[in-house]
Amino acid sequence: MSSHKLTTLAAGQKSIATAAIEALASQLRGSILDERDAGYDEARAIWNGMVDRRPGLIIRCADVGDVVSAVRFARDNELLVSVRGGGHGIAGNAVCDGGLMIDLSQMKSIRVDAAAQRAWVAPGATLADLDRETQAFGLVVPTGINSTTGIAGLTLGGGFGWLTRKLGLTLDNLESVEVVTADGELRRASETENPELFWALRGGGGNFGVVTGFVFRLHKLGNEVFSGLVVHPMSAAESVLKAYRQALEVSPDELTCWAVMRQAPPLPFLPAEWHGKEVLILAMCWCGDMAEGEKATARLRSIGKPIADVVSPHPFTGWQQAFDPLLAPGARNYWKSHDFAELSDATIGLLTGAIGRLPGPECEVFIAHVGGAAGRVAKDATAFPQRSSHFVMNVHARWREKSDDQKCIGWARELFEAAKPYSVGTAYINFMPADEGDRVREAYGASYQRLAELKRRYDPSNLFRMNQNVTPVAGRRAA
Repeated sequence: MSSHKLTTLAAGQKSIATAAIEALASQLRGSILDERDAGYDEARAIWNGMVDRRPGLIIRCADVGDVVSAVRFARDNELLVSVRGGGHGIAGNAVCDGGLMIDLSQMKSIRVDAAAQRAWVAPGATLADLDRETQAFGLVVPTGINSTTGIAGLTLGGGFGWLTRKLGLTLDNLESVEVVTADGELRRASETENPELFWALRGGGGNFGVVTGFVFRLHKLGNEVFSGLVVHPMSAAESVLKAYRQALEVSPDELTCWAVMRQAPPLPFLPAEWHGKEVLILAMCWCGDMAEGEKATARLRSIGKPIADVVSPHPFTGWQQAFDPLLAPGARNYWKSHDFAELSDATIGLLTGAIGRLPGPECEVFIAHVGGAAGRVAKDATAFPQRSSHFVMNVHARWREKSDDQKCIGWARELFEAAKPYSVGTAYINFMPADEGDRVREAYGASYQRLAELKRRYDPSNLFRMNQNVTPVAGRRAA
């Protein structure tokens, strides 16, 4: 093969001589793969099994220099480019068809300074990687709830989970980043250095460059949290959710509780007769003093007549991985999400009704409560769009066979449309699927125009477009 044909930004094809690719490879500590190489299929496989794209080339970066070389090569040749961190994004934007995929998954280094309570994290690290290193010192960064998620995509889009109400979003704990922008230059961004870029990176997703290093502020936690599940029959869901809603009104920041509605998996603590039946699960975590955990969770645990209650002290790293078996890679996944200012009676009725029409045993609806410390950050401090205390609904369709695509996607879309009148318009971009590009402006709300202006400054040709894309505003690049 004397040349490679690669997809361009203009959706055309460009032939690049093999000699040019070999010259690029000689500059790298990492490697370049194409479809003839043994590791190609593994490198292009990501969490969402629906995504089956074939990049023209994959650059598996080993260090920052590799990333700089990859971005410059893509820029100079005007190539369609995608960036893979953990490869967990629902939209599948980590992989492009025919273009250049910049793969950061081998860059997993983490350095913890326990005395300063800071951690430097490379972009290929997962939440499990970060938890393992920080928990060696009883420290944490607040992140998400699935440990195989990549820290890069999670942070750039927001990042919320069990510790958010106490410690803020993942991006709220970001002190600085190193980022290769579309001009191929490595920049540092923080509150004092390139502050506008730093603002955009905290919520703007992958629109502004390839982040090669994150510096996070760490917090003391210890190694245990008081956490677990309380499982209710679906027949009691409406009354349980109304009581849940009331309990959250007076819950301290240390307590987080999410609601999950689905068919019960064969969990060992559930009676066998409940396996496969619709249930409502209250998943809760207390991140305060262990002795206070029992008292703090008592009101939530006293709701209704649960089938099972397995709330107790657990290792934090174990709790962070508790949902991993239900979210393993390879299945077909499609999500639809809304933000709600409140969990109204009408919304509750709508959600519980949808569980009676589940299209498959792995499909679910979950409600996350985001507020506390995350809600006390000024709404214009970062690009993250929704700072009011709110509920996030994620309609998670998950299935195995392609023949079930229409049924499962249709169910998610139907519930999404029915719930729209109760939503506030903003959305969590990390939960948005690939077909929601026309929703990006609304999802970012008041942040969008500023993001679009900064996109013109840092990426006027929209090189980084494989994301929930912010289009550069018209006009010349800003100085």
